Amino acid sequence: MDLQTISDRIEIQDLFTRYAHAVDSKDWDLYRTVFIPDAHIDYSTAGGPVGDLEFVVAQLATMLDLFAQTQHFVSNIDVELDGDRARVRAMFFNPMIVKKDRQFFCGGWYNHELVRTPEGWRSRSLVEESAWFDGVAEAFAD
Repeated sequence: MDLQTISDRIEIQDLFTRYAHAVDSKDWDLYRTVFIPDAHIDYSTAGGPVGDLEFVVAQLATMLDLFAQTQHFVSNIDVELDGDRARVRAMFFNPMIVKKDRQFFCGGWYNHELVRTPEGWRSRSLVEESAWFDGVAEAFAD
């Protein structure tokens, strides 16, 4: 593996760390740094928004206010580099705390198409592929 490939892979891993931190801290300015301005984002398999960056940010800001706390664990980051483009598939595990003693869990994959920009690697497309949910009904029961 050459030095550029190693550097690209580290930068891409850092991008996923920044993504998780931005969502969990509800830092929407930081979230925007993960994507190019005209990115397409699709959270439909989790019942979330689909659209451009600004539409999705507005929707997530409202939706995630329902939760007292979230954590996004991202692992098994599979990177396919092709010059200034990359396809990345990574697993996620999310504990979602609605309120004290009310939580659910979900998992799946993030599928990104990345491009190298002057600011570093950014996502031009994110499609979340939710695989499973556990405890949703109980978390939101009266």
